[in-house]
Amino acid sequence: MRYFLIFWLFLLSTIAFLDRTNISVTGVALARDYQLSKIQLGWIFSAFLLGYASCQVPGGWLAARAGPRRVLTGSVLCWGIFTALTAVVPLQANHALFWLILVRFALGMSESAVYPAANQFVARWIPLHERGKANGWIFAGVGAGAGLAPPLLTAIMARYGWRASFWFCAGVGVVAALIWYVVARDRPESHPRVSAAELAHIQAGVGSEARAESRAVPWGAIWLSKEVWALSVSYFAFGYVIWIFFSWFFIYLAEVRGLNLATSALYSMLPFAAMTVCCLTGGVINDWVARRYGLRWGRCGLAGVAMVITAVFLVCGSMAQSTFVATLVLAGGAGAIYLSQSSFWSAASDFAGAHTGVVSGVMNMACQIGGALTASLTPWIAVQFGWNAAFLAAAAVALVGAAAWVCVDPRRPLVGERVGLEPAVVESRSAV
Repeated sequence: MRYFLIFWLFLLSTIAFLDRTNISVTGVALARDYQLSKIQLGWIFSAFLLGYASCQVPGGWLAARAGPRRVLTGSVLCWGIFTALTAVVPLQANHALFWLILVRFALGMSESAVYPAANQFVARWIPLHERGKANGWIFAGVGAGAGLAPPLLTAIMARYGWRASFWFCAGVGVVAALIWYVVARDRPESHPRVSAAELAHIQAGVGSEARAESRAVPWGAIWLSKEVWALSVSYFAFGYVIWIFFSWFFIYLAEVRGLNLATSALYSMLPFAAMTVCCLTGGVINDWVARRYGLRWGRCGLAGVAMVITAVFLVCGSMAQSTFVATLVLAGGAGAIYLSQSSFWSAASDFAGAHTGVVSGVMNMACQIGGALTASLTPWIAVQFGWNAAFLAAAAVALVGAAAWVCVDPRRPLVGERVGLEPAVVESRSAV
């Protein structure tokens, strides 16, 4: 049952990124209709991320208090409403740019709880030695949603216009939210379809801290934790890099590399396909290394190496002359950084326990600030210094993110007793 629910979180994650990247695919048509410059379009991209970042911590706190079942349902329903509202701002409206920014900011606020709530679910439902794979599946939805967006929404746009793509995304989200509410429960002991054997397996692997009822948030411990700060710095770097692909890659291929709409849609799928495959692969590697060599090597070692590889790919891809080679190498960079994705969320749930939702919110807030920065800064760097400079700047940020993992120890608890299992102990629990 736990893996069926993880699969449903994968679907919600897919829809979340379909909803947030649709504006990148429709960006050229939207900017033309509203007579927006690239800089103004960047403000609209950034508005979503600022709204998303601003409610990460409240969303995580709410997930810990009210439970991931209700919080995720409400979140998906709200973001469906604001996705639809993006399509109804009239062309003749006074201050249309302001209204588009406001709607996208509200959409970001609505989506803010999705991953903190999902990680609160992981902390309660998924044993320690399975969290890499579980988070790999959840965040594979990022690549799946963003990869589906270009061909799917381009086809809808070609037949019905760009506004129809927002109506489609909104409808899919509402249906998925209602199904999640029916099939999910906040805790495994509350789910009628969880067997006694599965419940015993879960409870043996998550620890008493994660099973504890919600309690006062230890804000002092959170803000003084070097793990929280290091994860936040590294996830800021992660967000800066990936949002180049989510916000600007489709437009980069169309306007800088000179591809037509259909070819741009096809080529722009490659980074997201790489993200999906590498996210799943990274989750498996994460758990395997953690079982053999301990949590720190599994979570931190993999993530640090992946971000260094990302920097190399970004440098090489930006300098390639062939459009196909450049796309392929840059897609490799997107895939490489997603090898580290499950490490962030697994490490947070490892040391944060009952406070996973809040810590995940703090970490993800930093990621979205990085994304908001790149959404507006990348076109500015590209205009002033060229697109090569924009990708080189992202490579430098990725190296900073890699270095931050040196300060992370997922075995060190936020509060309470030491968490984390030695390799031998994990192996014995895996046999349960």
